[in-house]
Amino acid sequence: TGDYGFIDEEGFLHIVDRKKDLIISKGINIYPREIEEVLLEHPYIEECAVVGWKADNNGEVPVAFIKVKNGKFLSKEEIKLFLKNKIAVYKIPKHFYFVKFLPRNPSGKILKRKLREILENNEIDKILVKNN
Repeated sequence: TGDYGFIDEEGFLHIVDRKKDLIISKGINIYPREIEEVLLEHPYIEECAVVGWKADNNGEVPVAFIKVKNGKFLSKEEIKLFLKNKIAVYKIPKHFYFVKFLPRNPSGKILKRKLREILENNEIDKILVKNN
């Protein structure tokens, strides 16, 4: 299916993430879904997506796209502090982009492929929130 998962002691299947979304940074596997789930615990974050982006010689680094709830403001520093005690340091995204929207397919699924294309083509300004 293209998913990573495991079966627990009781025989239940747990899906961890999509194989194509796996980020490998300095030889370490990072699952974007884990980072996204923690980010969504923040009361000001409406939705988010994490993708891998090219690092120098170290594979990829996590990059977060965040849509903040209306009327709320968050800084990159506040998010880093929020994540600090919840996930390993190497999983904390290296870049945070505050966006107006996340691209979706007709069924509403976030298009991470499109987010990577936006980064690749240096078109990030098209979806950025100007005041965050």
